[in-house]
Amino acid sequence: MNLDDFLRTDPRDVGCGEAMELLHAYADLHAADPAAARDRYPGIEAHLRACGPCSTDFDGLLTLLSN
Repeated sequence: MNLDDFLRTDPRDVGCGEAMELLHAYADLHAADPAAARDRYPGIEAHLRACGPCSTDFDGLLTLLSN
């Protein structure tokens, strides 16, 4: 990965605010059908790839849903 790749923002990325508003819905759908979650919420998928803190929250939700 070069610096340009690192600095490039995916235009689909919805940002932390919108991702946090919908993260519970995304996690519920992802737990049942990951492909459907990616298709329905591409902006959240893009954001989670780029944002460590939001990805950590998402992983925590998935852990809760799996118990």
